[in-house]
Amino acid sequence: MLATAPHLDPAAAGVTLAATLADRRAHGGGPVFGFEFFPPRDEAGSDLLQRSVAALEPLRPDFVSVTYGANGSNRARTLAATRAMAATPFRTIGHLTCAAQSRDEISATIDAYAEAGITHILAIRGDMPGGPTVPWERHPQGLANATELVELVKSRGDFCVGVAAFPEAHPSAADLDLDARILADKVDAGAEFAITQLFFRPGDYFALVERMRALGYDVPIIAGIMPVTSVNQVTKFAELSGAAMPASVSDRLHAVAGDPDAVRRVGAEIASELAVDLLQGGAPGLQFFTQNRSLATREILARLLESRRW
Repeated sequence: MLATAPHLDPAAAGVTLAATLADRRAHGGGPVFGFEFFPPRDEAGSDLLQRSVAALEPLRPDFVSVTYGANGSNRARTLAATRAMAATPFRTIGHLTCAAQSRDEISATIDAYAEAGITHILAIRGDMPGGPTVPWERHPQGLANATELVELVKSRGDFCVGVAAFPEAHPSAADLDLDARILADKVDAGAEFAITQLFFRPGDYFALVERMRALGYDVPIIAGIMPVTSVNQVTKFAELSGAAMPASVSDRLHAVAGDPDAVRRVGAEIASELAVDLLQGGAPGLQFFTQNRSLATREILARLLESRRW
């Protein structure tokens, strides 16, 4: 179980992330920062997750979350880890997908989040149990897409709902304009904010924002950033997500590929540069994909908070 963090100020617990974003945008406040973790597979993983969360406490994140697995055992671990986080003063977002599940199973998870006091849910379609390369199939008693999932979540309680956004085209469609229209549909269904998938070029993020504005939508879009700690790992994630790794990024990482400490240092530099560009351009917040390890994320966020170059 995760230890509580009593020194953190829980005053924002009753304020939604969407309200926080809106207030900061309206009054020129700073961006929000959040951390995404994945569910531990065993006791050692649980210990690592606990240590990582504890190490990030002093940075006072605006939100934390745990990814939702594509099969039953992973989902159970997600729920357990999310409940543990919800027992701390962190604003906790519950992840939820509609892949390979019936409507009743999804509803049960929504209700379990509510029982744990979780009022924020990130509703995404999700990948099939075999991974993102497996063609999507609707469960016979399930939902067709994330838009229907948003509608279901909103129908079961007073939740603040976030959704996924794609600065680069979703791998299943490769159509940027279609992605924007789908995001607009999710907002119409009740979504109040979005968090992007992994990307490396700030221009892709700002182009997404402009596509949404052209459709008449000003939904806050939090940028997702992955601190690079392993060349092989980030390459795999980029391939699975469909994100293009620019040569400027790849070359810098491969130049130090034989030195793990140098990879982490260069990865932190790359992520910090991307973060500064995004924040200077008006991004309302950042989510760090921590991979349950805190050092790189601490270095990046500490550097950002110290420099305040946005």
